[in-house]
Amino acid sequence: MPDGTRQRLIARALALLADEGVEAVTLRRVARDVGVSHGAPLRHFPNRAALLSAMAATGFSMLSERMAAGGLRATCQSYMDFARAEPALYALMFQLDPMNTTVFGQFRARVPAEVAAAPLWASLYGLVHMRLADSLDDMLDVHLH
Repeated sequence: MPDGTRQRLIARALALLADEGVEAVTLRRVARDVGVSHGAPLRHFPNRAALLSAMAATGFSMLSERMAAGGLRATCQSYMDFARAEPALYALMFQLDPMNTTVFGQFRARVPAEVAAAPLWASLYGLVHMRLADSLDDMLDVHLH
């Protein structure tokens, strides 16, 4: 199986997540959509949970790249922009108990020190969830710009 198969499986799973939600992401469905046998994903992911974890890891990598813009304000804005642009992936990333996973630990290691401060992290995390739930008004945007 070509080396790119794993990445193709993850890419298709991410597209399914964005288009149809986490329930649509199954090993069989992803395999069918990518055009490989239904058993092929098992060579890369022992189960659906492993695929979801790989998707979350990809999300954390994407988020890290966006947050690398520098400066506290730009970093926070990048975090919020990512959550708005990728709400299903953002939710997946944090529903897998990230505080106890290697994936989240790797992400945290790449977060700038000023953003990694626990109070700011908790505030930003809460603000994003409030934003995604439409609990914040436009006042937040005014204060971030």
